[in-house]
Amino acid sequence: MIPLLVISLLSLLDPSTESAPSLSISPEILSKSGDPIQIRWSGVDSPSSLDWLGIYSPPDSPHDLFIGYVFLSSDPAHLSSGSGSVSLPLPNLRSNYSFRIFRWSESEVDRTRLDHDHNPLPGAKHFLGASEEAGFEPGRGPEQVHLSYTDREDEMRVMFVAEDGGRRYVRYGKREGKMGELATARAGRYERDDMCDAPANDSVGWRDPGWIHDAVMMNLKGGVRYYYQVGSDSGGWSETYSFMPRAKGSDETIAFLFGDMGTATPYTTFYRTQDESITTIKWILRDIEALGNRPSFVSHIGDISYARGYSWLWDHFFTQIEPVAAQVPYHVCIGNHEYDWPSQPWKPQWARTIYGTDGGGECGVPYSLRFNMPGNSSEPTGMKAPATRNLYYSFDMGVVHFLYMSTETNFLPGSKQYDFIKADLESVDRKKTPFVIVQGHRPMYTTSYESNDRPIREKMMEHLEPLLVKNKVTLVLWGHVHRYERFCPINNFTCGSTDPAKDNWEALPIHIVIGMAGLDSQSIWQPRPDHLTDPIYPQPQRSLYRGGEFGYTRLVATREKLVLSYIGNHDGQVHDTVEILASGEVLNSGTSGAEPNIEAPESFFSWFVKGACVLVLGAFVGYILGYILHARREAASQRSWTPVKSDDL
Repeated sequence: MIPLLVISLLSLLDPSTESAPSLSISPEILSKSGDPIQIRWSGVDSPSSLDWLGIYSPPDSPHDLFIGYVFLSSDPAHLSSGSGSVSLPLPNLRSNYSFRIFRWSESEVDRTRLDHDHNPLPGAKHFLGASEEAGFEPGRGPEQVHLSYTDREDEMRVMFVAEDGGRRYVRYGKREGKMGELATARAGRYERDDMCDAPANDSVGWRDPGWIHDAVMMNLKGGVRYYYQVGSDSGGWSETYSFMPRAKGSDETIAFLFGDMGTATPYTTFYRTQDESITTIKWILRDIEALGNRPSFVSHIGDISYARGYSWLWDHFFTQIEPVAAQVPYHVCIGNHEYDWPSQPWKPQWARTIYGTDGGGECGVPYSLRFNMPGNSSEPTGMKAPATRNLYYSFDMGVVHFLYMSTETNFLPGSKQYDFIKADLESVDRKKTPFVIVQGHRPMYTTSYESNDRPIREKMMEHLEPLLVKNKVTLVLWGHVHRYERFCPINNFTCGSTDPAKDNWEALPIHIVIGMAGLDSQSIWQPRPDHLTDPIYPQPQRSLYRGGEFGYTRLVATREKLVLSYIGNHDGQVHDTVEILASGEVLNSGTSGAEPNIEAPESFFSWFVKGACVLVLGAFVGYILGYILHARREAASQRSWTPVKSDDL
């Protein structure tokens, strides 16, 4: 409490400081990450639309080092009475929070100190008051739990965050009340001086990331639901989660795939966050609950949290995805916003304008340590930062072989990555996995912003596309462009025949851009009334479907057929579908194809489960939407600041 007393005493030296308003919080101790805190204020003299509430963690941070802010006018009562309240769900940052009120006037607006949307950041010259500190209950167990596959089909990795590096475990078993198996977690962390550039390594962006724990559950049996907890007797155990492992020789594959999702915050911060990510998670959670005991996984292909050097956004991200990622594996590949920085080691002359500062100085460090994907790919950073991991890898899930690649590190012939991709594709057993899906971040094909990444696309088409065609890859999925776009079966900009009866027919890869899960800084296909000067991209023949809605894709494959569907966030319904036979023949595409059933067979039990799922989904939606969207959009409605569409990919 001493730092807050010092702040208050110093404020008395400011002659412009008015009588201190009352500022209270409830509760002062939160049960778990993501719980809401109610902040109330009163007694603000001459209330203004620019009065603001700063959110601070650690609580003794200087006034200008807030993690976010909310204008007090987000509560309409403030302007008439100088009092009001706001409710904010907050992640556990392993340090207490404090909240402060400031007066800011139009004459003090600094047009040179701007956020990502070119709006002025609030000034902290006139401090009015501070709250008591808020924290989290001790002994509550680890948080940010997420699963992933390993190189073995009978294993499942679980990762989580705790406040210290003390010994933690995962205990698991086939019955919720009898989790007799135990595995020890390995602990690690990264430090501020591991980062490569600002803001990741300066006082504005850095916050303690906690300790990242990594354990593997082994000897799992396919077709059996497992229950697990993470933690320890001394530090507390998490709630009980459950998952379905891969089944060896399974004749079915189900996955949810997208790119560029990001996370949402209930306050404004230095970068615009992604409110639409809430809806993406909501619909995927719906689909997972409908599966019953059928295994599935999530694939997020680059631009993961959009933290970009502001480390607490990683905490928001993992808190937000935990309802999904704690029950199905969550797989990723690296994007420009996890990695790119001025001194990155691989930056050939033709890529000088492509690889810039998009990673916010993180240089892949949080991405590399917070996830642990199959394989052992890595590349040195050439700096103090640890080697970048999770770059390229592959695994089988049911009837599909999945290969992930990095578009941010060397993929040209002679590189380790190229050799891996070539050897991996050539070794696929098509009798075991008749379908092959390759995924990466920057697209080889797109009809949006085609000039931006042209050099890298030309290199991929020259060196990687022949491997895709030769090895009869089924689908190639990309992110980076924040829209959905599906191409014809294609090679070198030329659509192949879809009629296998023709002499020139061959199975060609279908490229699909799926970067529409959350970030909105992308021009749409048609002009908007208030953005008439933004470029419009004509749709060439090779582009069969382009969607302007946020969403994700859902994959359902059997030995005979693969179906990929585009789900729109605005209604949770299918808006595009492509069906492909194991031979490579495309049966149909568009919205006329039969949508595969992902629901479990009907029974009294399934109806009971559905009822429970509705309650779970309702609670999740009510909790997330009710707090985060309300807080963000109500605050925005009271201000003249407006988000802008930009060319930021």
